[in-house]
Amino acid sequence: MFFQCILAQTGSVYEPVRYIGGEFIDPFTHEAGLRYAIGVENIQTVRANRTHPELSDGFGFTYNHASNLAYWNGQFYQQYISGEADEHMPPVQTMLTTSKNGRDWSFPKVAFPPYQAPEGVAIPKGSTGYMMHQRMGFYVAPDGRLLTLAFYGHTENPFGKQGIGRVVREIYKDGSMGPIYFIRYDSQTEWNETNTSYPFYKKSKDKGFVAACDALLKDTLRTLQWFEEDNGKDGFYSFNKSEQAFNWYKRKDGKIVGLWKKSYTALSDDGGKTFSDPIKANTLVMSGGKMWGQQTEDGKYAISYNPIDQTQYRFPMSVITSNDGIIYDNLLLVQAEVPPRRFYGRWKDFGPCYMRGITPGNGDAPGTDMWMTYSMNKEDIWVCRIPTPIKYEVNEDVNDDFENMAIEGTITDWNTYSTKWAKTRLVKESNGNKCIQLIDEDPCDYSRAIRVFKEGTNIALSVKVKVAVIDTTQFDINITDRFGNGPIQITFDNDNFIKTTESSGMKPLMRFNIGDWYTIKINLNTHNLGRYSIMINDKLIAENVPALMAVKSVERVSFRTGAYRNFPNRKTPNEVKSPPLPGADEKQNLSNYFIDDVFVISRTGLNFFD
Repeated sequence: MFFQCILAQTGSVYEPVRYIGGEFIDPFTHEAGLRYAIGVENIQTVRANRTHPELSDGFGFTYNHASNLAYWNGQFYQQYISGEADEHMPPVQTMLTTSKNGRDWSFPKVAFPPYQAPEGVAIPKGSTGYMMHQRMGFYVAPDGRLLTLAFYGHTENPFGKQGIGRVVREIYKDGSMGPIYFIRYDSQTEWNETNTSYPFYKKSKDKGFVAACDALLKDTLRTLQWFEEDNGKDGFYSFNKSEQAFNWYKRKDGKIVGLWKKSYTALSDDGGKTFSDPIKANTLVMSGGKMWGQQTEDGKYAISYNPIDQTQYRFPMSVITSNDGIIYDNLLLVQAEVPPRRFYGRWKDFGPCYMRGITPGNGDAPGTDMWMTYSMNKEDIWVCRIPTPIKYEVNEDVNDDFENMAIEGTITDWNTYSTKWAKTRLVKESNGNKCIQLIDEDPCDYSRAIRVFKEGTNIALSVKVKVAVIDTTQFDINITDRFGNGPIQITFDNDNFIKTTESSGMKPLMRFNIGDWYTIKINLNTHNLGRYSIMINDKLIAENVPALMAVKSVERVSFRTGAYRNFPNRKTPNEVKSPPLPGADEKQNLSNYFIDDVFVISRTGLNFFD
């Protein structure tokens, strides 16, 4: 018995990693009852548009997924696969977009087009055409060259005997790309340069490019990302028990931790040439989505994944953290939003899918933040910036006037959700005042900003709000507890009334004028089922109002350009064909809101009503 316990020791090949937090998700809400990782910025980089492709990708494709990220030559590079409507159905191509700051992204361009076989080469029996699949997107060579890669195969299963091979091309510093070559053909087939559409990389006259490809082919750790698509029947791989969607990080003791889909983990003692047999880390609850692990720049470790065992419902997106890369704690929210899926498509799972960070060796973005990319509903492409050290608690009062923050830069300690048509950003008014702006032109989504404050049973909150334009949206202010339960909501409604919660409805408090600033002060005591008072522009508007619901304490305030949503949920049909959402491709009329001077005093035991 004692010998068995030694063999099963956490950190060994029998359990490489373990989550000890004991917190698991509430599956009935998008926020899942979890605390936020403080200061995370979520930014939409590509918004699918079927009828106005000039506003999305130039093609009108609505299946976008499997993104990868690199930082090279002073900018971010994001690559993703894109299909007309359905997963694993032709046509499928690989797209590329770039950004200097991670917030403003270029119009996507084609990195690898849909495959067209040479004349006379027929589609194999049982296949409906050609597709792309993606487990690795970038490689920075020893001489500093940037390569981008993708994999061609046959629908609707590109693996093994249905595969064709992996292609590569160089991205130059001026943004142009070199010719496409095959770097490796599928080892279970007879494909070669005589019967495929692109030459073998050895035919390139660029010796530096050939050397870069040679270096990649010799890198057993990075090429292990290819195993799932190829399987290496020719003995190419030094480890032949790999699972799906491999990534890795190095522990402080030099051992490498391998991570795969479906909770599989393993250890390597030889620099990644071989690994122990992958085993499930049963404390990491997940399904068919990827997980991403890395050492963060503060010397700690983080793993991000969807902590739910339902493949079609991949939300929320979470992160756990560790001091040693072995023991993980604190299941926190990275992305808690699940907008409605605008376009039906086969196997388009709900929620943030297939998170990927910057693979070791593929660049280091400025600052100490952790950057990741992912798809939303396998439809839109996103990035997120996670400040390090990753934390969930605030231990001091909030005094945010934003004057010490950079315009269009990081809004320190705020969690923001910003889409192409509903942006959240820091701006400067004509008089020089700095404030948060939330705009909304998206008929299917909203912008949002959240500030976590010190948890308490009694709070005094003050905030200034200006409605510059309001059309079809509403502007909601919610105070919530750590689980997302909201005892208070204040709404600037599109009928020009400020309202607050009363019983099961909303009670008008006063009319507001477009373009005027309003200072709203709230005192909340959560004791005895909870009561609150509201002052607007120093006038007492509501006193000792019963809270909408009882909570033990509160710790965050949310600002949102739309109503609360909890759809899709875990009962929403995923594979039922349906038309696009009405107006999905057209902007709605602009709404424009500003937030300033957010001050929160939070106490336990103090009664603000005395």
